[in-house]
Amino acid sequence: MVKEKKVDISIITATYNAVEHLPKLIDSLRNQTDKNFQWVVADGLSTDGSLDLLESVDDLDLVISSQSDFGIYDALNRAIKISSGDYYIVCGADDFFYEGAIDKFRNAIEYSKADIIVARAKYGDKTLTPQNSAPWLWGHLSHISAHTLASAFKKNLHDSIGFYSRKYPIAADQLFVMQACQENVVRYEVEFISGEIGRDGVSS
Repeated sequence: MVKEKKVDISIITATYNAVEHLPKLIDSLRNQTDKNFQWVVADGLSTDGSLDLLESVDDLDLVISSQSDFGIYDALNRAIKISSGDYYIVCGADDFFYEGAIDKFRNAIEYSKADIIVARAKYGDKTLTPQNSAPWLWGHLSHISAHTLASAFKKNLHDSIGFYSRKYPIAADQLFVMQACQENVVRYEVEFISGEIGRDGVSS
């Protein structure tokens, strides 16, 4: 009997001059119980030592793309396009995963085969959860807990919906999630907390 191939997962991160935040994220990736993932970093030509730090990482499956871009979503689109995973999880440079998060995402993906896996995440002392209520009131949060750390997206969703729009500098993820859920994609909700969202990023 042929053993079914495990689903490939990519972590994607957009960075620009984030050297002070990256060590905590790197440690959290190194401490995962499931290390069978790819980490794709789309950097915007950092000048603070971020690239030197990233290039010193030799114990993770890390792909670095550093070039001028048009902000976070342009960088995320680049990362998605060069990623090899069937699914991707966005992780900000100042975010970090809890131990076992990737393993739990993989189990949920393999069990459900859903288009979007919806987990939880910590933001300060709050635990973010999907509202499962009216989209006109909650927007994308009626479908997911958070775009970063708490959601695993099937990469081929972008084949039908398109990539993150460059028209919305801090809200293109909200538009993408709303468009995806209007297409009746399959969501699968799980209750584990995947990690902590940084409070120093652009969205904050």
